[in-house]
Amino acid sequence: MGARDDILAALRSALPPAAPHPDLSGVGLRFPDPIVALGEAVTAAGGALVRVPDLAAADREVRELAGRIGAKRVVSLVPGVGASTDDSAAVADPHALEGVGLAVLRGDLAVAENAAVWVDGRNLPHHALVVVPEHLALVVDARTVVHDMHEAYARLGLGAAPRFGLFVAGPSKTADIEQALVIGAHGARSCTVLLVG
Repeated sequence: MGARDDILAALRSALPPAAPHPDLSGVGLRFPDPIVALGEAVTAAGGALVRVPDLAAADREVRELAGRIGAKRVVSLVPGVGASTDDSAAVADPHALEGVGLAVLRGDLAVAENAAVWVDGRNLPHHALVVVPEHLALVVDARTVVHDMHEAYARLGLGAAPRFGLFVAGPSKTADIEQALVIGAHGARSCTVLLVG
């Protein structure tokens, strides 16, 4: 046996005994109105929540938003919402997405606790569509709002099959540069959640 095997054997013998996962069935937040709580959380995260009755109204909001922010390049991955100027599926190199002013993405659920919206990577032709655009619009069905992250993870069932996805909560923020809050340093400068229904 070599030194590598000796080290690995020592590490394995030092592992703590297996312990069952804690029971989290009684843990979690419950809001009287999770949609109101979501709106407050989105605002606290620096985003904006717009409640719309249907996708046609979401389309009008996105077109108005694109005009307000002066987005010349728009990518929409939500059929019927926003007018795409670029076909992101036809882009071979994600670097070509530089300069996209607005990306309209579908959110599978929204979390009232912290404004997090789950964006499933299987719906993205390029993962860069979450961080490259100057502005994000996330379209979420109001029936998918959950109270907290425990409920979100239970609904997503992420343990079954690993896949790429991420929670987006408001615009990109960092405060590590001379203790000053900077918006949009590592991603979108604004994030609008369009809650449909």
